[in-house]
Amino acid sequence: MTEYYDALETRDPAARETQLMAALSAQVAHAQTASPAFAAILAGVDAARVRSREALAQLPVTRKHELLERQQASRVTDPFGGFSALSRGPEMSRIFSSPGPIYEPEGTAKDYWRAARALFAAGFCSGDLVHNAFSYHMTPGAFIMESGAHALGCTVFPAGVGQTEQQLQAIAELRPQAYMGTPSFLRILVEKALETGSDISSLRKGLTGGEALPPSLRDWFAERGLAVYQSFATADLGLIAYETTSREGLVLDEGVIVEIVRPGTGDPVPEGEVGELVVTALNTAYPLIRFGTGDLSAVLPGTCPTGRTNTRIKGWMGRADQTTKIRGMFVHPGQVADITRRFPEVLKARLVVTGEMANDNMILQVEAASVPEGLETRISEAIRDVTKLRGHVELMAPGSLPNDGKVIEDARSYK
Repeated sequence: MTEYYDALETRDPAARETQLMAALSAQVAHAQTASPAFAAILAGVDAARVRSREALAQLPVTRKHELLERQQASRVTDPFGGFSALSRGPEMSRIFSSPGPIYEPEGTAKDYWRAARALFAAGFCSGDLVHNAFSYHMTPGAFIMESGAHALGCTVFPAGVGQTEQQLQAIAELRPQAYMGTPSFLRILVEKALETGSDISSLRKGLTGGEALPPSLRDWFAERGLAVYQSFATADLGLIAYETTSREGLVLDEGVIVEIVRPGTGDPVPEGEVGELVVTALNTAYPLIRFGTGDLSAVLPGTCPTGRTNTRIKGWMGRADQTTKIRGMFVHPGQVADITRRFPEVLKARLVVTGEMANDNMILQVEAASVPEGLETRISEAIRDVTKLRGHVELMAPGSLPNDGKVIEDARSYK
């Protein structure tokens, strides 16, 4: 086993920047010709001149809500809203759905999402059996990681989510070496195994995503014999950054250009200042230029002690807007509105997320003009129907919630 996935990871930083900027100019030109949406968004831009970060910063940021709006406006003729450069058929292997719904295409390139680099850094190698507990239902998480594992020569058990007892049985009998999934579900598996005496001792390493992996939980896994690392990827962009054995921030993937901008703007912030991650993916199948993730982070000074020379970020530090990731799923303010519209008794609502990371609690605080029998139960059912997550309901008197415009409040501890 070599120390690095490929030679790109140890490039001279100046050479990397030169190569990335050359690729940027070509990608802008490609997006203008292959993506109708970016033909409109980048109208009048001379791609040949976009060869520096300063020039890149002059281009508009496209945020998730704008992508959704364009998709909604062209659902019948083009469910991708003009962003995809692929046509359905041999060049598009799958279509995924994320909350919104937002539809994402998957191309046919090997390791299309570039996850193999993150898995390699976490110690995955050819011949490993990997227990994949990301969801295989509609969303791309499981396939992002599975394609990376296959690129490394791993065999994958498609466990999906839920059915804890059956998953523990499979682990005990198949003896996988590695885990992929959310950290919260891995904790559930480990705790249930300790409770029931299930043998999961074969699991020695893991790569998690969909949620933050706080140091306290990482150490909890280590005490139980599991070396667990975290990755930062999205359904739109694929891998953005990954953790290494240094445990010092996350190293940027080699296939993206990342900026950190002041939330609500496209203006880059000084190095070290917290801002929104804006990513340009060098993916010709889905050429997103300056795509605003809505996630907060900051550049970590210096280079990785492992010898990887790409920029490091501090990891996920919250959301730049009220859209919140809960148990690996994004929940939007619009979804809270969809819930409340179903009940004429509801005057106002606020979704409050509490607990420590990887142990989320979701409570919908509801001001109600009246409380007919069964209202709380019906609202709980609506929460699960709309968000695909379980949540509690707290009924409150009119005027109880603060008048601050918040629809989603993230009150979790990130220590």
